[in-house]
Amino acid sequence: MPSPDPEIVRKVVQWLTFADEDLKMASETLSRSVGGPYRLIAYHAQQCAEKYLKAYLVHQDVDFPYTHNIRRLLKLCGQHATWPQDLEDAEELTPYAITARYPGEDEEVTQAEATQAVDIARQVQNRVRIELKKLGVDLAE
Repeated sequence: MPSPDPEIVRKVVQWLTFADEDLKMASETLSRSVGGPYRLIAYHAQQCAEKYLKAYLVHQDVDFPYTHNIRRLLKLCGQHATWPQDLEDAEELTPYAITARYPGEDEEVTQAEATQAVDIARQVQNRVRIELKKLGVDLAE
């Protein structure tokens, strides 16, 4: 397997860094929080998953659309691999990209939903990191 293009790897790492920051924000807020803000925790979990999928697409040199739709991003990833079918639960995160941020669109997010969102984001994080490593991307822990 040829070594990945260093410029592509640099871009992938940038996406992953931002994604990891979203997950850190969600996880730390969830662990310290009593009573929320659960909608923002869910939002950051969604952002983590979205950015991880986009990092994979950057690696695959896919010009992805400006979208927060996890299902659409999984389908694009699925054109290059079979693992996205294992992450279908991540589609549940899509509504948090919008409804958690704008008045009138917000539905209450419970602690259980925020916890589940963080768990799903971690699943996406773990899987994409494994797949990128298989493709030769050095992701120092």
